[in-house]
Amino acid sequence: MAVPFRRTSKTKKRMRRTHLKKEVGAVTTCPKCGAALRPHRACTKCGNYKGDNVLKIEEKK
Repeated sequence: MAVPFRRTSKTKKRMRRTHLKKEVGAVTTCPKCGAALRPHRACTKCGNYKGDNVLKIEEKK
């Protein structure tokens, strides 16, 4: 098995790893209530999806 001739420096190692970062997921707003939600999912606040009420959400008093 091959062994590296020289040790990889901290700078080279960090430059290689710059692409290994987490990305922020996409967020959209609900057209009915304006709540933030992930795309292609029903709204957890009002239960709306593509203009149809698909979830029965009870309001808190």
